[in-house]
Amino acid sequence: MNGIFRSVIGRGVKRPVSLLLLGLFSLAASAKELHVSINGNDGNDGSSAKPYRSISAAAVVAQPGDLITVHEGTYRERVTPPRGGESDSRRIVYQAAPGEKAVIKGSEAIRGWKPFLPGVWKATLPNTFFGAYNPYRDLIVGDWFTDKGRPHHTGEVYLNGKSLWETNLLERVLHPQPMSGSRDADGSTYTWFCESDDQNTYIYANFHDKNPNAELVEINVRDSCFYPDQPGRNYITVRGFYLSQAATQWAAPTAEQIGLIGTHWSKGWIIENNVISDSKCVGISLGKDRKTGHNVWINDPRKDGATHYNEVILRALEAGWSRENIGSHVVRNNVIFNCEQAGIVGSLGAVFSQIANNHIYNIWTKRQFTGAEMAGIKLHGAIDVVIAHNRIHNAGRGMWMDWMAQGTRITGNLLYDNSTDDLFVEVDHGPFVVDNNLFLSPLSLSDMSEGGAYAHNLMTGRILSRPEPRRSTPYHKAHSTALAGLNSTMGGDDRFYNNIFVGNGAPAGGGAEADADPLRFGGYGLWVYNHREYPLQTGGNVYMAGARAWFSEEGALNLPGTNLKPLLVEEGDRVYLQWNFGAELRTAATKLVTTELLGKAKIAGLAYENADGSRLVIDRDYSGKKRNTSAPFAGPFEDPGLKLKVW
Repeated sequence: MNGIFRSVIGRGVKRPVSLLLLGLFSLAASAKELHVSINGNDGNDGSSAKPYRSISAAAVVAQPGDLITVHEGTYRERVTPPRGGESDSRRIVYQAAPGEKAVIKGSEAIRGWKPFLPGVWKATLPNTFFGAYNPYRDLIVGDWFTDKGRPHHTGEVYLNGKSLWETNLLERVLHPQPMSGSRDADGSTYTWFCESDDQNTYIYANFHDKNPNAELVEINVRDSCFYPDQPGRNYITVRGFYLSQAATQWAAPTAEQIGLIGTHWSKGWIIENNVISDSKCVGISLGKDRKTGHNVWINDPRKDGATHYNEVILRALEAGWSRENIGSHVVRNNVIFNCEQAGIVGSLGAVFSQIANNHIYNIWTKRQFTGAEMAGIKLHGAIDVVIAHNRIHNAGRGMWMDWMAQGTRITGNLLYDNSTDDLFVEVDHGPFVVDNNLFLSPLSLSDMSEGGAYAHNLMTGRILSRPEPRRSTPYHKAHSTALAGLNSTMGGDDRFYNNIFVGNGAPAGGGAEADADPLRFGGYGLWVYNHREYPLQTGGNVYMAGARAWFSEEGALNLPGTNLKPLLVEEGDRVYLQWNFGAELRTAATKLVTTELLGKAKIAGLAYENADGSRLVIDRDYSGKKRNTSAPFAGPFEDPGLKLKVW
């Protein structure tokens, strides 16, 4: 309340305190709490004594400032909020009742399975069962989607909560074999196949020794669990739910991106403390709308994809893509898993947002299809986005900042067991900051950008450096979506300070490789930037176990005999890092990393600042501990011990 008084007085408006209090109490009195219960009725008034039966019924009634409390139970519906709030203080809040498990599912339970052959059962569903949308007649399609030579439906079949593997041939249901590339060989033999005619949809599934009529078998029937049908549903909070099992479509950056839960080109959402799982494609979408373009490349292949996306950006700007209208979301403290495209995705719509303290895992584990939009977190246009303290593993690619990562800060994240890479920065011109992260997968950094600042990271995997002169991509005015220009990506102009690079124990040069492109190099350490057009800025870096420094680097600390990589230990929900950092690290020639030290990114001509425009000072470590400002410890931890809690 004091903040409200200060803001009013600060504008020079003089009102009696009694009138201010009366106004505040009037706002509070007008706000309602609406209740939803599986034992309720949509004809009720939504009071605690007479709750609604569906969340959707409460959504129709809710007005800015209202709270919708959903009590324990499973709600099989797509919540399509017809309106949002008016401001951060007058939002519409959807919450699970404290201490109660409220589940929103995009699926329906299916009974009446008939034996077909031993282990194989058949369900026959009239097409009218699905209404306007039948996921078993809808194929996954979109820009940058790769089907691996076979069709894929948005539908899915679940046995006791675990999804089965779709196959395009009935023969592979009758005689299943482990699927190549899957991380769950045994699970991939639980298969399903579908076909339809004008009247019915038929689903065949191999449940092995399970009787589906005696187990819980569900199928996707809705394209989302929580998603507005129109853009501009602003200031909505979704808190404390279990959301799962949706027939989501491929979320290309040139398309409307519909996630299991999504913001649909809106502003000011808070998505927090949820468990989000089993999306055919994407878990959380912070993406764009349909009017600015929907899969424009496959609909017009005469132009290349980069040209199409530049045109999408121009249309988005004409449609009001700005801080005033889009983004500023908070996505925090969620658990996201079992999504085959991405845990969190966002094309243009994630600007000015915070993504923090999320646990994202088991992304793209079936590997039945692939494409260029897959990661734990995949963002296009991450302008002034803070990505902090997330744990991402078994996600294929951990994080992918694609086009226009500017003013972005990636800090204090834990990434491991990602088979593609931990971080991919693609055709960004900076400035962006990557600090205090643990990159522990075989490929720590794939760098097809320039203008990045990397400080106090631990990288135990390789680095891949490559330019991209063929595409011209945008950079922006400071802390804005307004375009400042276009440029190709020649590579370099990066800053690396106070990082620890750990090699594979091979002699100097071990783990080095170049491909057919003579300017593409991968290996341990910063030597892979030796041939970049723009030089690096470096200092205080430590190279261990065969990792090598940049050729012009002065003062690098080389510890070639050290050949023990960190050990990550998972104990229940907690994760520990065990490693002897060694007394030698204290001798690294480190210095405090600040806006002044980093200078300005060459192409954008902008300083390395916080997202709010304030001065950057990296004076805290991974755990939030204050650093020694005169001689900070190299790597993510200030004066580390032998066993560190990292999650």
